[in-house]
Amino acid sequence: MQQEVAKRLPNNNVKFFLKSRSDDIGIIGALIGLCIIMTILSPTFLTVNNLLNILQQISVISIIAVGMTFVIIQGGIDLSVGSIVAFTGLIMAGLMKNEGWNVGLSVLTGILVGIVLGLINGMLVAEVKLPPFIATLGMMSLARGAAFTISGGQPIYTLPESFDAISGKIGIIPIPALIMIGIYLLASYVLKYTKLGRYTYAIGGNEIATILSGINVKLYKVAVYVISGLCCAISSILLTARLDSAVPVAADGYELDAIAAVVIGGTSMMGGEGKISGTFIGALIIGIVNNGLNLLAVPQGPQRMIKGAIIVAAVAFDILRKRRQREK
Repeated sequence: MQQEVAKRLPNNNVKFFLKSRSDDIGIIGALIGLCIIMTILSPTFLTVNNLLNILQQISVISIIAVGMTFVIIQGGIDLSVGSIVAFTGLIMAGLMKNEGWNVGLSVLTGILVGIVLGLINGMLVAEVKLPPFIATLGMMSLARGAAFTISGGQPIYTLPESFDAISGKIGIIPIPALIMIGIYLLASYVLKYTKLGRYTYAIGGNEIATILSGINVKLYKVAVYVISGLCCAISSILLTARLDSAVPVAADGYELDAIAAVVIGGTSMMGGEGKISGTFIGALIIGIVNNGLNLLAVPQGPQRMIKGAIIVAAVAFDILRKRRQREK
């Protein structure tokens, strides 16, 4: 089979093609293996209701992970995603419940807030030239603190039914899952077929060479953080509708899940490499791990330890793989 493929491709592309396919097979194999293990450990895992529940649960994290994929491919990081989700949710809930705004206008305002916060992150990285870790760490603290300030530390609940309907179903399929799939298809198209996608890879692969090519690197750096902020806002809509409430501690730790999904999916923390399809599989793996640990009644402490170990293992694997490539 590999010989037939080799005949159809230019010689310099053969190794890359076979390598990319083997990476996909490895991730899919890990997903299948995890499903088998969880099925053995919990008889309720492989039921229709539970599988649909997993899709509903991962919709929030996986959409955040879409934005994170753009950022990491470009060589950055966004630690503020969980805080932006919480702050945006409180803004929307406050406008609907306390100010009497209609659902549509409140949602649009929430989306605008997410975009603006992403824009600020991007400007700090591209214009002020702060390291992405520092810029987004600061935004993480600012947005979370603002969430506690505007809410007084109290939840806002009992939101309009028309808003909560966003978390409903069409047939047996959760609406958030359909929204998630649509966003993944759009993001995949953007990365593969648009200037934004090509320049995102280029900047992550070699920023200096990209600058020397005459590309407006600052513009595209800002753009990926705006995309991350937009994805956070959309995720906030889905999470707030599902919970029928907004709380200042919402989405705590979601940045770890999003990063884990991206890295497990094959995106390199060094930038310049990654795929949206891999991120989706990574999000599924994280979702199954979370679901399985909950079914097995594993406490939150060990759950976080396990997810932390997964992130470390995935990044270590990526570094070792890169090292082997350089030595060849």
